[in-house]
Amino acid sequence: MNGPAAVVGVRGLAKHHGQGQSLVRAVDAVDLEVPRGQMLAVMGPSGCGKSTLLHLLGGLERPSGGEVWLGGRRVDTLSERALARLRRRSVGFVFQAFHLVEELSAAENVELPVLLAGGSRREARRRAGRLLERVGLTGRAGHLPSQLSGGQRQRVAVARAMVNDPLIVLADEPTGNLDTAATLEVLRIFEELRTAGQTLVMVTHDERVAATADRLISMRDGMFADDTYLAGSHGRGLGGLIGLDG
Repeated sequence: MNGPAAVVGVRGLAKHHGQGQSLVRAVDAVDLEVPRGQMLAVMGPSGCGKSTLLHLLGGLERPSGGEVWLGGRRVDTLSERALARLRRRSVGFVFQAFHLVEELSAAENVELPVLLAGGSRREARRRAGRLLERVGLTGRAGHLPSQLSGGQRQRVAVARAMVNDPLIVLADEPTGNLDTAATLEVLRIFEELRTAGQTLVMVTHDERVAATADRLISMRDGMFADDTYLAGSHGRGLGGLIGLDG
């Protein structure tokens, strides 16, 4: 169902909880294609289904109905083992709460997905070193998460998400716990990734953060209320963050 340039696509995607009068339609029969290299922002009020949509795209939750395609392959019908393998190799996740392993150093956190995917420790160290340099944290590679600022922890999380060269990066409120300076740091990295051709889908409550994307989908009650391509070839870029601290 995907066009040849689509990285991820869904058709009739639904996620329901409960039944009868207590039925909740978290995601209600939506269609979506995200082309390669696009940065898509998803906005909407709390409980509208945007985080559930992200989890369905990344295989963290199973849909109640519809189809999910990643890289031209249907993935909602895969076994749990095959789906876990696909997530490790093809999807990078960035969360609001960072979800770093507190007992591991920054470098070891970034190395972990490579090891879980069956890579060698030598390869894991090489990739982690390259990515920590890319996000400006070479000098903090040996530090534990508790020794890093919020912005630094999120940059480690971004490096970890990228370490297996994923088809897509899914970010759930990646700047929600950050101050203005740290938000700009993370969004500059996202902009660099997007410029390099990385596909990103980001859930956010902040209109100014969303304005840095190429495309904005607004959700209401599990459905898409609006789907807009933003001005310019890459949205408004970091210009959309002018006045973020005011």
